[in-house]
Amino acid sequence: MSIDACKVTIHMVASVDGVIARRDNSVSWFETADYYEKGIGEQDTEAFLKSIGCYVMGSRTYEHARELSASYGWAYGDTPTIVVTHRSLPVDRANIELYSGDLKKLVDERLRPNYDNVWLVGGAMLAREFIRLGLVDEIRLSVLPVILGDGLLFFDQLGQEQALHLKDVTGYKSGMVELCYELKK
Repeated sequence: MSIDACKVTIHMVASVDGVIARRDNSVSWFETADYYEKGIGEQDTEAFLKSIGCYVMGSRTYEHARELSASYGWAYGDTPTIVVTHRSLPVDRANIELYSGDLKKLVDERLRPNYDNVWLVGGAMLAREFIRLGLVDEIRLSVLPVILGDGLLFFDQLGQEQALHLKDVTGYKSGMVELCYELKK
């Protein structure tokens, strides 16, 4: 596989005001729905998820995903998942690996040579660091029809300007809008 063939995507779900989680880290507002008549139905999730070769997430996202898995099952299936953390966390699935080290080395030496499609699925601090280091090819931002007014912001304190190129916009019947941006290098 060519290293150039690998795409690193940040995927984040946010409210209209850019909040990705309430202060208590809850995301119950994800189930907010509306009805957008011109929107499309949901995509074929199963086929789409099979296209993702590896997930990367921060420790708090991992802990939250583990909590949710008790009720809903592990959302990331058997896809290799790398949790970036300096803490010792419980790992109860063979496809999950804890990583503590240089992010550029992780992407350039481990992810790009081995996967076509890598998705960073949280959290905000890790996403900001990936952007700062120039490790991201695209951002997929799913905006839900709700204003939360307070909470953890996706792009809070990025500290640098980043030009984007809009590749695609999709409106769904649920009222969610997905924006797909390519990062200009």
